[in-house]
Order: sequence, then structure tokens, then C-alpha cells
Amino acid sequence: MEFLQMKKRILIINTGGTLSSISGENGLVPGMKSRDMLDELRMVSRNLELETEDFCSVDSANIFPEDWAGLAERIAKRSSEYQGIAVIHGTDTLAYTASMLSFMLQNISIPVVVTGSQLSIADPVADAMENCRCGIHMAASGCPGVFVAFNRKVILGCRASKVRTMSFDAFESINYPYVGEISSLGLHIRKENLIQKKGIFRPQTAYSDKVFLLKLYPGMDPSILDYLREKGCRGVYMEGFGLGGMPFLKNDFIGAAKRAVEAGMVVLAGSQCRYEGSSLSVYETGRKALECGVLQAYDMTAEAAITKLMWVLGQTDDLREIREYFSVNIAGEVTIPRE
Repeated sequence: MEFLQMKKRILIINTGGTLSSISGENGLVPGMKSRDMLDELRMVSRNLELETEDFCSVDSANIFPEDWAGLAERIAKRSSEYQGIAVIHGTDTLAYTASMLSFMLQNISIPVVVTGSQLSIADPVADAMENCRCGIHMAASGCPGVFVAFNRKVILGCRASKVRTMSFDAFESINYPYVGEISSLGLHIRKENLIQKKGIFRPQTAYSDKVFLLKLYPGMDPSILDYLREKGCRGVYMEGFGLGGMPFLKNDFIGAAKRAVEAGMVVLAGSQCRYEGSSLSVYETGRKALECGVLQAYDMTAEAAITKLMWVLGQTDDLREIREYFSVNIAGEVTIPRE
């Protein structure tokens, strides 16, 4: 008796961005609906059953935290109906969205793949179809988790960062190996780089937007931390110098950080360097920060650090629990050094 193999059902959720853009009076604007792209998308995935729906249609500069929560809830609701989900997204904030989805959708049982393009799908030389091919096939891979698919590479969602503004090779995997790539032989997945599920999936979409990202420069006035605290900021991610150090002589950022921590604000410190991460225990400028209660981002991307901070503050107000969250690797976002 011969059995027919059922096609995998893949849902494509459109949020807008360059891939679905059309020409407007003031330049490119998101305008295509997902149904308008469906015929072209089917050309790169004929062995799959594709369905589409529109979540929103915006330039990704206009994506906000409430959109992350809504998108995560939509994905969680649909996750039992499909074998994988691909999200079309503008590239400018794509890495932030992928990072936040990694935390909100941790332990999800299907692949969730965020992709986009540098040129509209209507452009004859666009990278859109190639990125969609990679994204859709990763969504059909059966490998659970949140990923970014771009320029024939697959990146863990919370390790992706946009590093080029115009090139097709716009995204890199930061401080972590690539999860997969597409070649003439098809999609090759490095399963050793996948993150194993650690529990039962339940969406955790609470967050706090009372955070701030601060990049230090020589001579910066440390009173900005006092100002942020007075304005109700609950957490700040500071990109320090080199291994994450901050000044304490003329401009005493250590003292300002101590006041902030004592007042209940979370201060997370990382490096301005994209690669290799922070290590506050090496120099005096870092050790003093640790002594006053500053937390370390280690080798997290800025996108992962700020979204993890937002997500953690949405889960708890307890400072002990917050410190615990930042001492563990939740979704593959960080390498915690062995003591």
C-alpha cells in the first residue's frame, strides 16, 4: 500500500520592511501584502504548503516593544498549527526583534525564522527571494528555536547583528558559530550549534520599556545616570571601553553606577567592541564596577543585551532574581565564563 507524504505547512507572517516595499512619494514604503508575494514565494518552496498573513506593514524603524509582544503571542498561538513559521521583517531592527523573540518564545517546539532583504522583492536584482528561500527552508527544518536567515546563512536569533547598511551580506553571527547555510547541496544545519530545549514551552511576553542604552565616550558626564534614575528608568545597558571598563577619576561613572544600583536600578555593562565581549574582572576600571553591583553582559550583542534587560525586568522586580537571570544563558545569547 502506498502512502502519500503530507507537505509541511509553513506560515509566513509579514511585518513589512524593504522586502515588501513599493515606491511612494517620499521614497520606498512597505506596501505589499503577504498574499501579493505568495506566488513568488511558492517558486522557492514547491514541496511545502505555504500560508501567509499580515501582522503589520511598517518600516522596521517603526517597530516597538508592544509589536514584539504581539508578534510573539501570534506565533505562539499559531505554533501548534504549522511545522514552522517565517517572519518577513525590515532589516534595520531585525536583530532586536529576533533577540526579543528568542526570550519570549524560549523552548518553542518549531523553527521561527526571521528574514528580510536589502532590496524589494519587486527589484529584479534583489536578494529577497534568496533570503526567503533560506528562511522558508529553515522554517521547514524541524529544528526548534528562533533564527535569522540572511544571505544564505542561518544565525541563532539572539546572536545576529546588522553590520552593513547596503551590502547583501548585512548580518553576522556575533561570538557564536553560524547555525547553517544554503549551498548547491541544499540547506546544511550544524546541529551542534542549536540550543537544546530546557523545559515546556509557554510564551513569556511581559517586558519593561523603562530601559536605556548608553555608549560611553571620554569626558561623558556621569550625572546622566542620576537623571535616568530620577526619570524612573529601571535598567541601563552601558557599553564601556575595551573589556567594559568605565572611568572613576575626573568623571566618576563608578560612583554614579553605585548610586543607581543602591537605588534599585539595574546597571548592565558590556563592551563597545562587537567581538569577544566584556570581562570586568581584568582591570581596576572593571573590578570597581563589579564591586558596586554592576552586572556583566559578557559576549552578548547590544541587541540581545538590551532586549534581555527589557525582558528580565518584565519577569520580576526582585534584584536577586534579576542577578540570577543575568548569570545564566537563557536562549544561547551569552557565553558565561567558567569561574
